[in-house]
Amino acid sequence: MADQLFGLAKRLFPIGRSLTGHGVRETLGIIKEYLPDLNIHEVPTGTPCFDWTVPDEWNIRDAYVLDPTGKKIIDYQNNNLHVVGYSVPKDQTVSLEVLQSHLHSLPDQPDAIPYVTSYYRKTWGFCLTHTQRSQLTSGDYRVVIDSDLGPGSMTFAEWILPGTSKREILFSTNICHPSMANNEISGPVVVTYLARWLMQQKDRRYTYRILFLPETIGSIYYLSRHLQHLQEHVISGFVVSCVGDDRCYSFIPSSSGDTLADRIARHVLKHHTPTFNHYTFLSRGSDERQYCNARIELPVVCILRSAYGKYPEYHTSLDNLALISPEGLHGSYRALQRAILCLEQNETLRNTVLCEPQLGKRGLYPTLYMRDKGAYVQNMRHILVYANGKKDLLTIAELIGQPMWELLEIVSELKKQGLLEVVPGT
Repeated sequence: MADQLFGLAKRLFPIGRSLTGHGVRETLGIIKEYLPDLNIHEVPTGTPCFDWTVPDEWNIRDAYVLDPTGKKIIDYQNNNLHVVGYSVPKDQTVSLEVLQSHLHSLPDQPDAIPYVTSYYRKTWGFCLTHTQRSQLTSGDYRVVIDSDLGPGSMTFAEWILPGTSKREILFSTNICHPSMANNEISGPVVVTYLARWLMQQKDRRYTYRILFLPETIGSIYYLSRHLQHLQEHVISGFVVSCVGDDRCYSFIPSSSGDTLADRIARHVLKHHTPTFNHYTFLSRGSDERQYCNARIELPVVCILRSAYGKYPEYHTSLDNLALISPEGLHGSYRALQRAILCLEQNETLRNTVLCEPQLGKRGLYPTLYMRDKGAYVQNMRHILVYANGKKDLLTIAELIGQPMWELLEIVSELKKQGLLEVVPGT
């Protein structure tokens, strides 16, 4: 599985994406190979959505800069971060002084190409390493940007898998950044394989809604068309971004911090990894900004690895395939898989007998002492003593300090023996 995740990342990484355009369509076309039921939508440019408007469509074929000797020193074909996103077409000879006003580099990271965009103000520019920029000499430079910017559409996709309930679990990821591995590609990769796993699960309790969106404008547009439905049906949601490296895990809560999604995410990470970075909602940086905004207030959280803005390679060419790993992707996949499992199996439980039940006559108590069996029986007793018809299994798991997924076998056995029942409507 880890190698399969990384294999998809390698396919998606080179594509030149932006908020709109052929790169987004190519990316979603590849994902649709893995998820044939993926529904791809086009939204006309100029479409209003809340306080925003879908911007013009941008496509780029080539871009480069020739130095005074005619040597190509900046080349979009070598790295698609070299061009400022949404740069207008250009074919002009300019002085070094003029060129410098359209160049972007990072003095503190001299070997990194920065990621720069200008979606809503028409301009042009190039990004390069600061080392390269410091070597530029006086003279005339030819700048060429072979791009189109004009009416078209914004592309996004949704994948909906019905369950026995109309209550929904939401996953949202982005498909708008160019070649950055942790910040961009890792999210669609992990979510794609989660969807494939979900299709294989029988008796799914919830309906799953998975969105592949251009960041910010995509989620704003989607909310503008589906807000009432989402507010009525979504019980938990996850923004999936920056899930590819293997340095650490991170958590960003919802704006309220006390939703079911918050409880599930904290529980999973506490048992999935020895330590994780627990940020506040003040560290929000992706589409949780929209899902958790005032008057939207969906129960959406983020489970990440190194979070956006918190690692040095963020929004630079150093966020490449060497930064992520098969193990990093798979670890995130397993964490989100466990979150789904906890959501699916969480129920409010009630002990059917008063005081402790007689476990021995039901064959649930070992006749001889066994160390391994002792822990199993102790957890069985803990579950029974807390199952008062008011606490859900997640609460009980937290009280006894055990991963919820490791209690499911015990709960199943206690139900089979008639010692536990599910409170109706939970």
